[in-house]
Amino acid sequence: MTQLYSIRNAIILLLVIIIAGTLGYHWLEGWPLFTSLYVTVVTLGTVGYGDYYPVSPEGRAFAIFLIIIGVGAMAYTFALAMEYFLEGRILKILGRGKVERQIKNLNGHYIVCGFGRMGSLICRELAREHVEFVVIESDPLVVEKIEKEQFLHVRGSATEDKVLMDAGVERAKGIVCTLPTDAQNLYVILAVKEINPALFVLSRAEDEASERRLTKVGADRVMSPYKESGMKMAMAILKPDMLDFIELTTQRQSLELRMEEVPVCERSPLMGKTLEESGLRQEYGLIVVAVKKESGRMIFNPSTTYHIEKMDRLIALGEEEALARLNSVCQM
Repeated sequence: MTQLYSIRNAIILLLVIIIAGTLGYHWLEGWPLFTSLYVTVVTLGTVGYGDYYPVSPEGRAFAIFLIIIGVGAMAYTFALAMEYFLEGRILKILGRGKVERQIKNLNGHYIVCGFGRMGSLICRELAREHVEFVVIESDPLVVEKIEKEQFLHVRGSATEDKVLMDAGVERAKGIVCTLPTDAQNLYVILAVKEINPALFVLSRAEDEASERRLTKVGADRVMSPYKESGMKMAMAILKPDMLDFIELTTQRQSLELRMEEVPVCERSPLMGKTLEESGLRQEYGLIVVAVKKESGRMIFNPSTTYHIEKMDRLIALGEEEALARLNSVCQM
């Protein structure tokens, strides 16, 4: 901002000198105002065509003063402006290079295609959870917003293979397709599944027909914002207490009670133990609501005799601190 103020002040000074030069030549030499302005600009630009020049002693003295003061002011103004624009351009290039290096070093990250209303919410939630991700966006104005939030991003269309590769799709863990149309999301799914078949794909859909198509081409999960919102609003009318409980356990703002999905690695001390032997209820104060098996099968309300196996994902309910302790134990 200080540099902008300096440029502004320099431009104001230069305009004052041009006006003073125009009026001075007009008064001392008797030239028309436009001719006086022309001579002033030519003098400050050190062009020197020679078609007009002061002949009176007063006019020549004024020209000397104008050259000494005005030429220096013009050079200073242009130097400030060039420094500002070149410096900004260089910093932008260096910053882009840094972002590209950071993206190349990512592994097991997520890619968010589109930074609209839904995409931006997803990105902010991933950032709060300290999950590594890259945004793909083509709109220059939206890219500026992404840069302000300091999210790693690739500028371009997610429907282009090169852009997906620049975002590290071959090393990514999952991708979220929130592009404006189902056709664009469908194309992205086809492209990423060809590059990385193991990639987890979450996509938005406009209607049920699109949900079926997106699932058929390879989306692991498809969600319709309108359908989800409608069901939630219906639940707010029919079962308000149940909705309050769900929001209490799933929203990050709640510190009283949370529901988390915690994967169990093979080195975890919980491996092979029953839920009762694990002490999750007694020591941690947690309730295991369900267990998702590696095959995808979901076991709801597992019994205390259930044996915890490798790659199980425990869906537990409890306080945030206890859930954090469980996550550290499961990832040992």
